[in-house]
Amino acid sequence: MRIIAGKHRGRALAAPEGRGVRPTSDRAREALFDILAHGRFADRPVFEEARVLDAFAGTGAFGLEALSRGAAQASFIEKDRTALAALRANITALGEEQRAAVLPGDALHPPKAGAPAALAFLDPPYAEDIAAPALAALAAAGWLARDALAVVELAAKRKFEPPAGFTLLEERRYGAARLVFLRFAPAR
Repeated sequence: MRIIAGKHRGRALAAPEGRGVRPTSDRAREALFDILAHGRFADRPVFEEARVLDAFAGTGAFGLEALSRGAAQASFIEKDRTALAALRANITALGEEQRAAVLPGDALHPPKAGAPAALAFLDPPYAEDIAAPALAALAAAGWLARDALAVVELAAKRKFEPPAGFTLLEERRYGAARLVFLRFAPAR
């Protein structure tokens, strides 16, 4: 696993052994960032100068890719100790300590946000049906700015119903994975 593009292009990312972490393939991550850079979601790359949230962060591949490509700051939420060690090692190896905040904890019960993110990545365990509750919890804790784009990675065949305040924009399938793009626009 490696950083695909940007200032850290080609740099390897550490991943813990075992099945506790399921890193997104380089192919799917590259396709995702191509969509975010050239898609229909904004008139410029969505990640450019953005505050980014990487929930269920694992190795931090999504948030670190965003930092490599010009995001201003990334917050990472992860509860697994082994994954946290790999995440911290990856941040240090890339020299991104100043722009990265690691929050050990559960995305289903997140701490209050210091500042909302314009772009959020969620990669919950495929076997658990927790993407929608996590989105709702993150929104309630102030992690998502109005009109934020949320990208959720799910098992390709897993059913998903967006929680209140989220509008489904698009879905893409990459092998066993499905990327769901949502806009956060809560009622006023």
